[in-house]
Amino acid sequence: MKYRFSLLACASAALLISPLQAEPILPKEHPLVGLWRINLPEQNCSEIYDIRTDGTAQILSGGQVVQTRYDISLRPDEQGFYKWVDTVIQVNSEADCMGNVVPNGNVATNYIVMHVSGAKFMMCQKAELDTCFGPFLKEEGI
Repeated sequence: MKYRFSLLACASAALLISPLQAEPILPKEHPLVGLWRINLPEQNCSEIYDIRTDGTAQILSGGQVVQTRYDISLRPDEQGFYKWVDTVIQVNSEADCMGNVVPNGNVATNYIVMHVSGAKFMMCQKAELDTCFGPFLKEEGI
């Protein structure tokens, strides 16, 4: 019994300590870190992306709340695109602005083109401008 308690205590302590020791995936100065909004007037809806330095993001779309882990390039490629690979790690069962429910484990690869102002970006399905949609607008203090 004492042995089991010790293992449980160690495991609990490790869970509490680990997040504090995690190194940032992106520096806080990375242009994509922060809150972003895309307005979808045809659906009378908005999506909010909270991109965090720790490699996680939260996406709010309609009634859907999605938690993801991402890999975003530190710098754009020669054509100006940041590669963004996003993996869904938790999602509620509500539909997004388009009426879809994204499944757990879904992996999406997109390419981001930042506006020179840093206040907006376009998201692209390929590293080609004719596949882009947006703009996503930088939000302060939502």
